[in-house]
Amino acid sequence: MKPNIKAHLAVLTTNVLFGVNYAAIKFITPSYIHPFGLNMARVLSALILFWLLYFLNPGKAGIQQKHIPRFLICALTGVVINQLLFVKGLSLTTSIHASLLSLGTPIFITFIAAWILKERLNLTKIAGLVLGITGAGLLILLKDHSHSGSEILLGDTMVLFNSVSYAFYMVLVRPLMKVYSPFKVIRWVFTFGFVMMLPFAWTDFATTQWHSFQLNQWLLLGLVCIGATFLAYLFNIYGIAVIGASATGSYIYTQPVFAAIVAIVLMGEHLNLLKVISAILIFSGVYLVNWKRSS
Repeated sequence: MKPNIKAHLAVLTTNVLFGVNYAAIKFITPSYIHPFGLNMARVLSALILFWLLYFLNPGKAGIQQKHIPRFLICALTGVVINQLLFVKGLSLTTSIHASLLSLGTPIFITFIAAWILKERLNLTKIAGLVLGITGAGLLILLKDHSHSGSEILLGDTMVLFNSVSYAFYMVLVRPLMKVYSPFKVIRWVFTFGFVMMLPFAWTDFATTQWHSFQLNQWLLLGLVCIGATFLAYLFNIYGIAVIGASATGSYIYTQPVFAAIVAIVLMGEHLNLLKVISAILIFSGVYLVNWKRSS
């Protein structure tokens, strides 16, 4: 199989895992494990596997002291704030809402990059931001009878701020990617992120009633921790290396599709006209933000 085809399949698999991940998380939290405890399980398992990969193929492990502050900020935005807000927010809202709001990440990346890295903005990108924010606003204000109004509003808001935090991470990590390999960057980001997450999540992780887990819960936990965290990060890195960041990023459009299918079939969630309109506005916003005029 050609490397390009492998890379496209790897990135598609990543987004399938992310799409299924929404439902998997809702099945096990908060019923079996507290959201923060699940965060600790995700980060700890991924960290162990990333270092295991290193020991199987060792190289230069260390990083330069001058880069430690940036690694710490990337760990805070890309692991701690991002993970804590995402899982907690998802436990309060619906899979469809969360997957659509997560599409805000590419939009926020564009405008944070313009602010921090001084990348150029144009009217098309600004129009994309307006459409994306309008769609997100409609979705957040949309009532869902399966959740209380205040609960889903809080959950949607947390997922939206999770997207902002991850966008900051994606912009701030770029200079590190020019100095170190992507595998090393992620390994150290997770290492620092694990230490920073301990005060927030260790108690919930340690007090989880693991004996109450049946086979189904263990399989779902494995899907979330290994599939949608460790493997997804690895597959995304592989995709970026082979087919580029733009092609890899374009697959984010498929996430809400997979998430919606799973949510409708397995969780009884429903689509309605306002959700479809919100989705169209957000998709259009992401498209315009990433659109490049041909020369």
